[in-house]
Amino acid sequence: METNRPIRGDRRVIFGWAMYDWANSAYITTLVVAILPVYFASVVVPAGGLKIGGTNYAAETLWGLMVSAASSIIFVVAPILGAIADFCCAKKRFLLFFCYMGVLSASLLSFCKAGDVWPSIMLFVISQIGFVGGNVFYDAFLPQIAPEGEMDRVSSKGFAYGYVGGGLQFASSLAILTWHRELGLTEAEAAQVGMLSAALWWGGFALITLFCLQEPYRSQAMPDSYQRIPLGLGYIRLGISRTWNTLSKVRRLRDLALFLAAFFVYNDGINTVIQMATIYGRQELHLSTMVLMLTLLIVQIVASLGAPLFAWISELLGAKDAVIVSLLGWTSVVTYAYFIYSAVGYFVLGGIVGLVLGGSQAISRSLYASIIPEGTSAEFFGFYSVISKFSAIWGPFIFAIVRHWTGSSRNAIPFLVVFFVLGILLLSCMDVKRAQEASMAFK
Repeated sequence: METNRPIRGDRRVIFGWAMYDWANSAYITTLVVAILPVYFASVVVPAGGLKIGGTNYAAETLWGLMVSAASSIIFVVAPILGAIADFCCAKKRFLLFFCYMGVLSASLLSFCKAGDVWPSIMLFVISQIGFVGGNVFYDAFLPQIAPEGEMDRVSSKGFAYGYVGGGLQFASSLAILTWHRELGLTEAEAAQVGMLSAALWWGGFALITLFCLQEPYRSQAMPDSYQRIPLGLGYIRLGISRTWNTLSKVRRLRDLALFLAAFFVYNDGINTVIQMATIYGRQELHLSTMVLMLTLLIVQIVASLGAPLFAWISELLGAKDAVIVSLLGWTSVVTYAYFIYSAVGYFVLGGIVGLVLGGSQAISRSLYASIIPEGTSAEFFGFYSVISKFSAIWGPFIFAIVRHWTGSSRNAIPFLVVFFVLGILLLSCMDVKRAQEASMAFK
């Protein structure tokens, strides 16, 4: 629904926006991070791996390549969609389209069984496109709905809702996995039920967003040069043109470009840790499914506290320094991960990840929203998603290749430290106040 009335600071609108994080976090937490990596490795992929062109690829290698493939597709389409949404006032419609595309494919994914490697790969890639594509437009609402000076608080609220909602749904799925025999289910069937319930949670709670979230109405006519071609093709051409213009704008905004360069690097490390942690624990540390699931529950609980904690740190030190503090935490995480061999060590690792996860994500998003030119939120958040997804290609890819060449995922961990250290160095060169002044003066 579009509206002509002001929505900045509207509590109902902010609630509807935050509830989308509550909804879709179940998918990323339960299905992508917790259950599917283990299910894919132990049930779907044959014991000897998948043979492609005479070479056997282990489940860890395939998982890294799957994550990279989905990120590559989003890298291509996100900025175009963001530019189109800004032009035709369609962020909410795009958000819901990608949401339910992801819900449908994730639901079908839960029915894949042993040997269904290629269907699993295809459905996973589509569901990831739905999840990330929806987040492009979800993030783009932030500068339009947050009250002046409260961007960090509202951004952290969204992440906090996500950690609580995702944690609750994951806890219910964990209960099904724990007592699957009492429920008359095999462990594989319990995993399928858990994945399906996560997809349905996503789609069901997104209905609250449908009814509560509103978008300010801005009517724009198509430029004359696009009037002579079909409307759909015209929007695509318009999106490509505006994406190129966005790139030109970023190049003229020095501090914004510095932030994006830093984000490109450190987000690669964060995404790799999130996407590979469970399969690393399963295949490298040989931990039980219960240990992996309990660790992820710890991450969710601690992260729900970590997001508001870093909002407070941001108020105290400033958004940039709060992100740097979180990146120092991530550096500790990956350094510690190299030396752990036990379930206790993995539990401790989960607690540290939870503490820094919410801060790095929420404050990065609000910092970016505070330094982009006004009236271009979807366009610039489309570009933000490009940076996010382009960076997400390389970490899992490197992880997969190192694992394939050396036979151990542990050998890939030192590469992640470089991402965080370089991110800190680039972010240190950025001046937030100068970035905001340049954004306000930008034409």
